Order: sequence, then structure tokens, then C-alpha cells
Amino acid sequence: MLLKKRTESKELIVLRYLNTRMELAAKDKFNLANLEKGYRGEIEFDRVTENLSEERYIIDDLLLQLNNSYFQIDKVIISAGVIHLLDVKYHEGDYYLESDKLYSVKSGREFKNPVIQLKRSETLFRQLLQNLKFNYLVQASVVFNNPEFTLYQAPMDLPIILPTQINRFLRELNDTPSKMDESHRLLAQKLLSLHQDKNPFTNLPEYNYEQLEKGMYCKACGSFNTVIKNYDLVCGKCGKQERIDQAILRFIQEIKVLFPEIKITTQIIYEWCQAKISKKTITRALKKNYVSTGRTCDTYYE
Repeated sequence: MLLKKRTESKELIVLRYLNTRMELAAKDKFNLANLEKGYRGEIEFDRVTENLSEERYIIDDLLLQLNNSYFQIDKVIISAGVIHLLDVKYHEGDYYLESDKLYSVKSGREFKNPVIQLKRSETLFRQLLQNLKFNYLVQASVVFNNPEFTLYQAPMDLPIILPTQINRFLRELNDTPSKMDESHRLLAQKLLSLHQDKNPFTNLPEYNYEQLEKGMYCKACGSFNTVIKNYDLVCGKCGKQERIDQAILRFIQEIKVLFPEIKITTQIIYEWCQAKISKKTITRALKKNYVSTGRTCDTYYE
């Protein structure tokens, strides 16, 4: 039973928006690429674990806090006999371990060793269970699920699951009987209640309203080379068509994420879309999908 589904992080969403409307610094582009790759890998692993047999509780993307320390777990699988903590990594290419450090064979670049991070999360999770008066066996593993990943010089006792071992891990999980009881349900509910919505690890560049490029870009390819034909926003680059009311809602959501302090008004959306769409059309979309507050020129939508 999937209790919490994975969603894109706010950091990933904001960086996508900013990457379309401004020139990101190299480090922010690198961060965006890593977040995109990581999310893709997590979704791939979600897909192969969604049909697990027996009774289990699954919680994706759990962010917890203990004694002012935050720790994140990509996937928690609560079974009758054991709780699996899984950290999913979608690294691609050849890597090697040396003195507890992870390196890329091709570039020589050092990466954070996910096993070290995992052990910290495992320790904090065990302490949390003790505080909550739950006594369960905990097994933590790093899952490398990119089929193009190879790891050299890895000790055999490391808590890692390589691409060629994933199917075997899932078969063994499926072959293990699991019958949930009330204590498992209470634990799952408690973990969900402790999930932190605001991620302290978020790392975003500074930006402001004036510096961002205004206009209506294509949902598919991100091009600003768009025109309005009839009731569609049409991309001159890839040919993608999107209903204009849906495009308006997309740009409203963009502003709400980037500038949560700004009140949503017809004028703001009109400026954001670079006056390429009539205020009448914008107001109609706002009235249909949001609740208006105020009157005439002071009207805003929530």
C-alpha cells in the first residue's frame, strides 16, 4: 500500500522555471541536471516496486527531523519482519571506491559517498523508532538503479544494491511473507505525521521579478517562439499546441511558486505573459479556477 507518493521537489520545480526565464550559473545548471537525473531514477525504481506482493506500507520521499538534524529517505518499505530504508542513486558510467570516497573513472570527479549518508540516516531513524517506542529490525541499502552504472573496488559487505541485483532483491522481498498488524499501521501513520514539508537542503540562486524574461513559452520544449491561434498556444519551434486556458493556469502556478508573496491579479498575469493575451481572457480563466477577493482594480485571486 503506497501511503505517500513521490512528487517533484520545490527545488527542482523552481530551477526548471528559472532555467527557462534566466541564464543560470554553471553550478545551478549542474544542480538542476543532477536533480532531474535523480528524480528520473527514483521514478524508475518506484515503477518496479509498485507491484510488490504481500502486505506492506510504502512511503516515498520521507523527510524527518530528530534533535535538530534532518535526514531524507527516498523509499521506506514497512514489512512485517523488517523496515527497508532505500536510498536511490541514478549515477551513470564507471565509478570506483577508494578510502570511503566515490570517484568517476572518466572525469576523476569526487562524489558524495551515498553509503556514508545512508548510515547517518539509518542511525537517526533507529533513534527515532526508539523515541517512538517501536522495536523493528531496520535494513538500509543504497540502490544504484541505472543499468549503465558500474562500481569498482566495492567491499562485498557494503549495504548496496547494484543494477544486476535489483530483481533478485525484489524477488526475495516478494518471497518473504508479510502480514501487517495494528502496530505497523500506527508506525506508518506516525512517520507520515512527522514528514517535514520544508526542505532545509534546498539550494536556490537569488532572483527577482524584474530580471526574469517575460512571455509565454512552450510547455514541451521551453521555446518563447509561440503564437496564439484561435484558442491554442502554438509553438513555432516544435509545433506543440496547448489550450490557452491551460497555458494561463500553468503561468499562474509558475508565479505562485516563484513569488508566493505576490498577489495574483489580471495585471500581473498580463505582464508575465508579455501582453500577448487579452486581459479579458485572463480574467475569465482566473474567475473560473480561483476565488476573487476585493473589487475592481483591487481584485486578486486565491
